Amino acid sequence: MATFAQNLALARVVDDESSADFNKLLVNPKSAKKAQAQDIIALAKEVQRADEEVRHVASGKLQVIAEQIRFLQQQAKNILQDAKDSHDLHNARCNFVKRPGTVYYLYERDSGQSYFSMLSPAEWRTCPHKFLGAYRLEHDRSWTKLEDIEKKDNDLQIIDKLMNMGGLPSLEYIAGGKPEDL
Repeated sequence: MATFAQNLALARVVDDESSADFNKLLVNPKSAKKAQAQDIIALAKEVQRADEEVRHVASGKLQVIAEQIRFLQQQAKNILQDAKDSHDLHNARCNFVKRPGTVYYLYERDSGQSYFSMLSPAEWRTCPHKFLGAYRLEHDRSWTKLEDIEKKDNDLQIIDKLMNMGGLPSLEYIAGGKPEDL
């Protein structure tokens, strides 16, 4: 490790009269100035501003991740609720073989027992039990509420079209477009 005296001997400071050696200058004494106390304070302030900016950027990125976590938590809740609903529907009494693509009507007896029927409430002369809803059995054995069937069919049509084209969904589809938007 070199001492201060050794470093000072190695430094070549040239005075103004030595213009012949000016191209070899390492330090020009007129352009070099000593640091003032204000410079150290300004440097400390700049470091503090940089630290604050880094903190703000990191905070913004963490907020985005927190939003994504909340979104994923909501998706997980929806999936678990759909699984529970599907389980309940599959456990409803049924005296026929359920076929995918068919709409079935769910009723509840006075005893609280639920069952599927092929008859809608409008097809009964007098509906004997409480009507709970209409559901279509999908090919993946999931259930779709009657009011959601059109949206489900549009989604399936888009997926089918994409698979045939080998493409990816457009931004319009992701934002809620229709099959003709592809």
